[in-house]
Amino acid sequence: MKTLRETPVGSTVRVLKLHGEGAVKRRIMDMGITKGVEIYVRKVAPLGDPMELNVRGYELSLRKADAEMVEVE
Repeated sequence: MKTLRETPVGSTVRVLKLHGEGAVKRRIMDMGITKGVEIYVRKVAPLGDPMELNVRGYELSLRKADAEMVEVE
């Protein structure tokens, strides 16, 4: 299982599944990260957290703890 957290900078991946429960999963879905969507990893902060992503045409910063809940291919 590969997660969004492990995706290298400059890669484009497709979401396979969201892990997590309740409010956390809902918050990730509200940000536009749903099954089948493509995500481009733009950059990672110098200290490693957060990640800057391009999702559905907008920029999104996501903590690595949340990125670990997103399974990608």
